[in-house]
Amino acid sequence: MRRRDFVASLCSAAVAWPIMARAQQPVTPPHGHTPTSTLYVGWYELHPDVSLNFQLNRWAATGGPEWIADVRPELGSLRDYDSWRNTFVRLGETAAAQGRILHAALHFRSAEFFMLASDPRKEPLRKRLIALFCEAAGVSLSARHDVMFDGLRLPAWAFSARQAHGTLVVFGGFDSYIEEFFPILVSLQDKGWNVVAFEGPGQGAVLEEQGAPLIRDWHRPVAAVLDAFNLHDVTLVGISLGGCLAIRAAAFEPRVRCVVAFDVLSDFFKCMMAVHPGPASSILRVPLATGADGLIDLTLPKLARQSPVLEWGIAQACHVFGRERPAGAFRAAQTLHTRDVSERVRQDVLLLAGARDHYVPLSQLWDQIRLLSNARSITARVFTAQEQAQAHCQAGNMPLAIGTISDWAHKIAAS
Repeated sequence: MRRRDFVASLCSAAVAWPIMARAQQPVTPPHGHTPTSTLYVGWYELHPDVSLNFQLNRWAATGGPEWIADVRPELGSLRDYDSWRNTFVRLGETAAAQGRILHAALHFRSAEFFMLASDPRKEPLRKRLIALFCEAAGVSLSARHDVMFDGLRLPAWAFSARQAHGTLVVFGGFDSYIEEFFPILVSLQDKGWNVVAFEGPGQGAVLEEQGAPLIRDWHRPVAAVLDAFNLHDVTLVGISLGGCLAIRAAAFEPRVRCVVAFDVLSDFFKCMMAVHPGPASSILRVPLATGADGLIDLTLPKLARQSPVLEWGIAQACHVFGRERPAGAFRAAQTLHTRDVSERVRQDVLLLAGARDHYVPLSQLWDQIRLLSNARSITARVFTAQEQAQAHCQAGNMPLAIGTISDWAHKIAAS
């Protein structure tokens, strides 16, 4: 290993970017992009439930003050997932009628996010919001390509920069649509990067339209994308669970020069247990270890009826992993880790983490650093509440995270 570079993050003086105020401030990309490509800075305490508060901040990052103004009067009525879904569908229809395309897309996405696959509203709403995201960002359908992989069509979007420093290959994780990342992708493009963003098995249109479940050998769809675009010496950027998938892909794909975990995630099953630390965790651990799947499938649904977030989590896991029963989904989740592949990673690696990420325990950052025993270099960056970037994937200050990624990748490319 040539070097291990741990960026100081517990002291604001060590950060090269100015600390933003609480009020949201726009960071508008250059080159004449429309305001709907704007990213905003600001973290808000809007809901007492930590997961729901994160979701609100997630969409506020691109919706800005006007989107928050829509939501504030409704906060008291967001008591459960039914009220959440109905409220945001109504807000979306209002925004659409007013011609506020991006805000309509974000409201619809907020509603659709918590719709189960069995909900007849989900698929029509998904198609509608995807079209709205494209329209809001001004992204032409000519930028989309279908990459063939194992009989599937992987949607990939290509963005070319002027005098590019190199190419970033971007993908999401467990529950995102690549089109919702358009402001991130445009921002990276404006910083001088060619960007290819795609959805693989278990993600977006590949899951919803083709029924393909998530796979752990992520180097295979990455290889298909690199082949399709004739790419070499790329930087992988995996968002959320994509941080785990990026490490797994880099371990087997020599055309990857650099890897970015945005954010770090070394063990998905442990993340799931951290989100549900109570009875659900107790019910799962011993039966999974002893092979008592029947007990899990009998007991967990009863517990889920008392917890909407657990009910949604189980249904979403079964959907993404293509399993009929909870035990099968959780066993699939147990395979999504980086322990078995990290020592094969020999690239330069950037690991991002939020100091108060409620999905990914900060301990996974140190676990991942320890596991990357043969990486060419490791740079770790922990983002803090003072920077409003403490949450998962720096939802309160994505411009700071994007700047960190771009500056690091540029430094590596120039070395």
